[in-house]
Order: sequence, then structure tokens, then C-alpha cells
Amino acid sequence: MNDPALYKIFTNRVNLERILDNLQDGIIAHDLNRRIFYFNRMAETITGFKREEVLGKDCHTALGGPLCGVRCAFCGETPTLTDHSDYTINITTKSGETRKLEMSATMMRDENDRNFGVLASFKDVTTLFQLRVKAKEVTAFGNIVGRNHKMLEVFQQVIDVAPYDYPVHIHGETGTGKELVANAIHEESQRSGAPFVPINCGALPEGLIESELFGHMRGSFSGAVRDKKGRFELAHGGTIFLDEVADLPKHVQVKLLRFLQEGTLEKVGSEGSIKVDARVISATNTDLKKEVEKNNFREDLFYRLNVIPIHIPPLRERKNDIPLLVQHFLKQIEERYGKEPIRVSDEAMSLMMDHVWPGNVREVENVVQFAVIKCRQNTIRPEDLPMELFQAGDMKLKRGPLKKLDVESVQEAIQKAGGNKAKAARILGVGRATLYRFLNENPDAVPDGVITN
Repeated sequence: MNDPALYKIFTNRVNLERILDNLQDGIIAHDLNRRIFYFNRMAETITGFKREEVLGKDCHTALGGPLCGVRCAFCGETPTLTDHSDYTINITTKSGETRKLEMSATMMRDENDRNFGVLASFKDVTTLFQLRVKAKEVTAFGNIVGRNHKMLEVFQQVIDVAPYDYPVHIHGETGTGKELVANAIHEESQRSGAPFVPINCGALPEGLIESELFGHMRGSFSGAVRDKKGRFELAHGGTIFLDEVADLPKHVQVKLLRFLQEGTLEKVGSEGSIKVDARVISATNTDLKKEVEKNNFREDLFYRLNVIPIHIPPLRERKNDIPLLVQHFLKQIEERYGKEPIRVSDEAMSLMMDHVWPGNVREVENVVQFAVIKCRQNTIRPEDLPMELFQAGDMKLKRGPLKKLDVESVQEAIQKAGGNKAKAARILGVGRATLYRFLNENPDAVPDGVITN
């Protein structure tokens, strides 16, 4: 190579490729027609594809589908990526393995500020995330909060089932977060970015539920003045979440079964079928198997829906998550309303830990919102909590005999403890929450002139 200018260009390019090949991030670049013109060594390692297999080819064809799943900005006629985008996705490698990536895509421009392609960098975080789950360092997954071992098992199930389009059935009491789990499965799948369409089957009038789910044709019934898409059609490419699926009428169960078997549906009033690509996730707060035994639910549909069952434990079985949930909801309130940090007194937290939470996580959120409104000086105290947390009904689940308290003995204990309620509870031989309940119901049990803490 005798031409110095040509030699300089060549060596600069070789050095640049060496630099990019030694990065710990995968790098892929394609033009506006999705033709790949750069693919570094780490991209080979992460995806399993060799650069000679993909260079010069349409990235969708070369990689077996859009690397970015439905988030791909080049699936339509006009690119939707205007500048820069960061997101987490799951991909399927050449060998069929699922990997979790942190992706950053940037539109590239030439010297005339014209778009000419996309540069995407990505990092494999699969192992790191799995280790964090196993080490119990994960306290939230999507919008699901918890670090109890039962919730960590749910997190792992979400990770395991997300890459596959098999139907999932979620069982859990009201307020445990079934929709959050369904949404997490959707967001962890390659359908992330496509519609997630939730529907409460028990909240729809029986006469409208078929139309709401499957759509209708104009004139098919009184009031049908135009064609309408159903929820399944709206979920095309994404996920439909059927909450309280046990409430579906029998004739709608038949149509749902056909969709699960064939991927097709018929709109009300239509003579033909349409094909819809939507993953189905269902949920109930009742035992669906018992509904089958009662002949309220089709057995064949039960087995179609219950391919992968996930159980969400009630809050009373993971009480160590309560402080985490309280802080989560407090942070949401602080960020939304620009409030100063709010703390929870030990006494108030003790009461919350002692409550049985029949409304589960939804009830925790409601209690926190109530307490924030009532509290003063940004500290939640027992008197700021709803009265139901002081009801004796919570004590029925406790084992062993309950010690009865009276005003005189409580006054004496508080006097001896110098106003320290926790110490007074120890003197009385009862739990702190028991004493706090008693004081809330009998405020005159605090001796005159004594300041409690």
C-alpha cells in the first residue's frame, strides 16, 4: 500500500474495528433499509450469530426476526426512531436461548445532518439479574414489590415463562397484584412494547361481554352502528389479560376455547373468522378447578388456560414485605405530590405488621394514602392509621390466650416505663401492637402529665 492517504484511511478503520471488537457491549449498525454493515465480536458472543452470517443482510432476516422484538423502529414503512431510545428486552439467540439485554439505539446522521442508519449497543444482563434474584437482592420486579422467598419464586417464574407464548393462569386473592404479574410477564417477553390489554370479565354486563372481547359488525344488534374491534383484536401482537376469567358465560367460554386452539375468532354478526396473534394470560381469585367440579367452567378450557399456573401468596404469608410496600407507596406519594420524606413511627409499623390485611397489597396502599393525609410533621403515628387496624378481629388469628388489659394496670406500667410504650408493653407482658390498640381505644389510660413515646 504505497498511497499514504489510503494507508491512513485503512489503518484508521482497522484500529477502529479493533477498538469496537474489544468493547464489552455488543454493537450492531444498519442502514435505513435494515442492512447490517457492522457487527462486533461481543454482538457475535451475545446473539450466537457470526458477522459473516449477517453482514449485508436485512437484520430481521439475518437474525431470525427483529432483534428489538415489537420495539423495532424499522418494522413499518417509516422509521419511528427519531433520536435515541433506551430499553430492556429479551432476545432469543441463534441456539434458542433467551437472554436479557439492556439496549441503547441511536439514529446516526451524516455531515449534512441527514439520517443514514442506526447504531445499537447492548449489554447482556441475564446472569447478573439471575444472581440478584438468587441472592435475594431484588426487591422489585416491574411494579411488583417484595423480597419474601415466596415472591422471589414468583419473580423467577415470570422470568422463566416470559419467553414462551404458552397461556399462563394466575391465582391469588383480591388485591395481591395479579395484573401486575401479568404485565411483568408481558414486559419480559418479546411482545414488550406491543399492547397489553387487561379486561375484568366480571365487570362487564353479560349481554356485552362477547362484543367487548371479540368485537362486532355493524347492524349485528340494536345499537351496533359501526364495526367495532374487540379486546382480542386490540391486543394483536401483544398480550390480553383476562381477570376473573371464571365469570365468563358458557357461550363465551366456547369462543375463547376456539381462539386458544386455532388463534382465530368470529366477531358478533360476522360470517367469517379473523386471525389474531395475542398471548392469553388469565387470573382468578377463586379455585378454577373447583369451578370445573361445580360445572360452572368448562374442563377443556381449564386445561387450555392452566398450562403454566402461578400462585401469588397473600400478604399475611409474607409479612416481612410490609415495610417494603409501605416505603414503596410513600415514595410514590412523595414523588407525585413533591412532599418531603415521610417516616413511619415504630408504633405505627408494629400495628401494620400485626394486621392480617384481608385486602392484601391494595389495602396497604389505601392505608398509606389515608395515613399521609392525617399525619402531621411528616411522621405517621398509630393515631393516623384507619380504625380497622385497631379492631380486635385481627387478634383471632393469633395463637395462645390473650392477656386482658385494664386502665389501671396500663397506667401503672406507663408510669414505671417513663412514658416509653414499648417498655410498658414488656412490663405488661403483651405485644406492642396490643398495647397501642388498647391506648387508641382508651386514651385516658395514659397518666396525666406523662408524655408517651
